[in-house]
This record gives sequence, structure tokens and C-alpha cells, in this order.
Amino acid sequence: MRKLRLRVVLSLLGVGLILASCSNEEDNVVQDEQQEIPQEIIDQLSSFAINTKNLQRQSYEIPGGGTLDRIVAEGDIAFDPSTIASLSLYGGIQEEQYRTFNLVSSPRTLTVIGYTGGGGFGLSNSMRTGLQWAINNYNRLNLELNFQLSFAASTNADIVVFRQRSQPGAGGVAGFPSGGDPNKFVQLFTGLDNVDPNVNEHVAGHEIGHSIGFRHTDWFSRQSCGETGESAGSVGAVHIPGTPTGFDPTSIMLACFTFGTDGEFNQNDITAMNFLY
Repeated sequence: MRKLRLRVVLSLLGVGLILASCSNEEDNVVQDEQQEIPQEIIDQLSSFAINTKNLQRQSYEIPGGGTLDRIVAEGDIAFDPSTIASLSLYGGIQEEQYRTFNLVSSPRTLTVIGYTGGGGFGLSNSMRTGLQWAINNYNRLNLELNFQLSFAASTNADIVVFRQRSQPGAGGVAGFPSGGDPNKFVQLFTGLDNVDPNVNEHVAGHEIGHSIGFRHTDWFSRQSCGETGESAGSVGAVHIPGTPTGFDPTSIMLACFTFGTDGEFNQNDITAMNFLY
């Protein structure tokens, strides 16, 4: 069973139990990219208990032309360098199921577009099916956030889910909410083109989770990635009441996933979402 990290660069090597980790050469690239990030930004993210070990500065193409300059942390969380100072991500409790202080104003209907345009940005059939299933999962909870999905060659929506043609891995990237609005652009990587739709359901649901304010369930240890010793301490995330302590191996918001995922919320995910929205 392969373990996949929701990250910008993904290495899939051999068979069996594989951690999606960087090679030595890849580590050097990440290190060089981190040196280009101002120390004050690194310090700011660190103060939010964001893991700054493998920060990357990326310039992403988006449908319709243009690029987004983003700093990517924890593999799949994209920060706008110009707004990092205004974010409020930290709390004071280290428990299970976490959110940021940045949430989406509700009750509200969020429009979501699965991008179908050209230029290599259009979602594959599996991506479209997985996104539809992920949206159905959210709407089935009857939250104060309702998601209205359409498929179009447009970016005129609250959230736009598109295929990032420049990333070959099996993962995705999204950001956190800002100003009461969700993160707008959700990227799915080309390695997801032809996988089981359940995997796309998981990745789309996970990245939309970030887009409405959820952090990685195992942010403090990244145990799902087979990592240890990276605890962020007692600040950095707000515990959501009603969810358990300890590692939750089936949460949709784990930092890493496998190709065997079914893409469904577990009961703790549902409890957390109902508490917030």
C-alpha cells in the first residue's frame, strides 16, 4: 500500500509501503527555495505552529491566465506572502481535530466550479467524479455552508478546483480562508488523472477542508506520513470540542493518504464540521 503525502512534490518509488518523501536531491531544492523566503515570514509561520521544515516558494499558473505567488507549508497549504502577517492561525490547545481562527462567514452558499477549460487545466473524468462525490459528502451534512457545484470553463466562483498541469504527483494544494471567504483556488495534480475516483474524492474533500478552515488532523506529529518528533508544542491549532485526543487514522484531514482511501468523512470529521458550521 502506498502512502501519499498531500504535497507539492511527490516521489513514488518502487512498490509496497512507500512514504512520499523527498530524495536528497529534492531536499536540496527545497532548502534552496526556503533560503529565498524572508526570515520574518518563516518566523511568522513558525509562531502559528506551522511546520517550516520544508517550506517552498511556488509560482502557480491558474486557469484563464496569470500566476499565484505562494509559500507552501506542510506539503499542501498555500500562503499568500502578502497576507501572512494578517492571519490568525493559532490557539492554545493541542488535541484532536483542528481548525484555524480563519473561518468562512456562514450561513452561506459557496459556489464551486470544477474547471473544464483547456490549456491542461481541465479536470480529468476521475477528478470530476471525485469532486462531485466530495461535494455530495459536504452537502449531506446539512451544514450552514452549502456547496453549489458546476463544471465550467470559468473561474467565476467562490472555489475553483482545477488540474495543475505542472505538478506530476498524486496530491493537491489549497489555502486557508481569508476575510470570511474561502480559499479560492484548489489544485489537483496530474498524478490523479486516472486513479480511482475515491482517491480524487479524498484529495478534493481534504483540500476543500483546508479552504474552509481545517488544519491537518495530525499537524503536531504527521504520524500518517510516518514522521515523528515534529510536535509544534502547545500552540498552533484550536481543538474542536467533541473530538477525541490521540491519532485518528481515518480522518480525511490527515497529512498523508493511501491509494486505498474511500474518500469518506469519519465520525470525528463530521462532529468537527457540524461544530464549526
